[in-house]
Parts: sequence; structure tokens; C-alpha cells
Amino acid sequence: MFLIQCPWCGDRAETEFSYGGEAGITRPHNPDALSDAQWADYLFMRTNTRGAYRELWNHSQGCRRWFGVERDTVTYKISGSYQLTPGKPDNGL
Repeated sequence: MFLIQCPWCGDRAETEFSYGGEAGITRPHNPDALSDAQWADYLFMRTNTRGAYRELWNHSQGCRRWFGVERDTVTYKISGSYQLTPGKPDNGL
């Protein structure tokens, strides 16, 4: 188990959180205009980076807010967390 720093609640055990996937994924402006292949790319294709990676997490057993985390996918070391700003898909740190 490792600790995740919620920007509102501080350090908590990872069991209090739900993983939300890669940060910075922007929803298409006109999804009806996308082909099936483009829609599948938006839904399923991720960078799967080895090393520093920005992720979305939800403090599901605490304040229930979404926030961003930068974590090393090799060592699991978290270098920081940040609040999300409405209208911006990825920010902070």
C-alpha cells in the first residue's frame, strides 16, 4: 500500500481512492462526427508511459473530489498532486 496526497484532505491510504485513468484526455467537441475508429481511439487508446505519468484519481472514501497525480509508473513514487481546474483537461504541478 502507498499513500496518495489528496489536495484537500492530505495523505491517505491508497485504499480510499479510485483510479480514473490518464489525465489530459480531452473529449471530442463533436463526437457525432467521429468515425467508429476515431471514437474507439478516444475511448481506449492511452499512452501507457513508462516513468512519469499524469493520472486522475477520486477520493471515493473521503471528500469524493477528483484531482490529478503525477506518479512514476515504474517505482510508484508520487511526485505531486493537484486540484483540477474547470475547463482545463490537465493542469497543476
